Amino acid sequence: MAETLSKGKLFDPELVTELISKVKGKSSLANLSKQKPIKFNGQKEFIFSMDGEMDIVAENGKKTPGGIKLEPITIVPIKFEYGARVSDEFLYGSEEAKIDITKQFIDGFAKKVARALDIAAFHGLNPRTGEASTVVGDNNFDSKVTQTVVYAKGTPDDCIDKAIEMVEASDNDVTGIVINSDVRSDLSAMRNTNGERAYPEFKFGGKPSTLGAQSLEINKTVAWGSNTKDKAIMGDFENMFKWGYAKEIPFEVIPYGDPDNSGKDLKGYNQVYLRSEVYLGWGIFDASSFARVVTE
Repeated sequence: MAETLSKGKLFDPELVTELISKVKGKSSLANLSKQKPIKFNGQKEFIFSMDGEMDIVAENGKKTPGGIKLEPITIVPIKFEYGARVSDEFLYGSEEAKIDITKQFIDGFAKKVARALDIAAFHGLNPRTGEASTVVGDNNFDSKVTQTVVYAKGTPDDCIDKAIEMVEASDNDVTGIVINSDVRSDLSAMRNTNGERAYPEFKFGGKPSTLGAQSLEINKTVAWGSNTKDKAIMGDFENMFKWGYAKEIPFEVIPYGDPDNSGKDLKGYNQVYLRSEVYLGWGIFDASSFARVVTE
């Protein structure tokens, strides 16, 4: 019987769509921003801005230049990999069993991809090692976004307000906010002058999708990493941050060797190795369109 999944096989378009859909549901960045396919070799996006205002010109009056700026941002996809060992019964089971394992792998892989996108784009870290990634470099919010507000536990809403004001003072818009779970807890504990909860929607671990007029995401990835100071990040995620993936997502079933360098031969342990890779790219188009709330 032919194997349903063979070495080097690509996920079919249906599974890729399912994967990306799951990623959007679990990644704060993917949920708040626009996603588009990325060419495997990378592509340029252009920031087109008209800095001046409209001019009223009298009849026979003199026209003056308004000014225009066009800046390129290169988005290069980065390889993210995940693999796992399973019993070699996977190779000999029914096609239904193989498909079921594949679906479970997709679900788990999507969660890892979602976290990886947030961790790498927020902080520039390799999710597996927790170390700064030389591949990501400074293409991350911690490196590029220098507008910051120091967090105060007793007044988290004021801190968020100040950060929003900072973005708007740069003549930019805020379309979304991402906060850490402890900020959610602090908002839940706040009370007004009458002793009532100021934000009851956060009570009992509540995770509202809005805060005031802003789209809200609550995710531990915003504060992920031992050296990360972030408590919240807000800004124009809808227009000034874009992410995407190269369409071809390979899925391998490796029956031989030691592909994860664990020192255990697959054949010796009656195992096969499932591995998949995804190529993700992103770009922060204007750092002044974002602000971070951070610890001192």
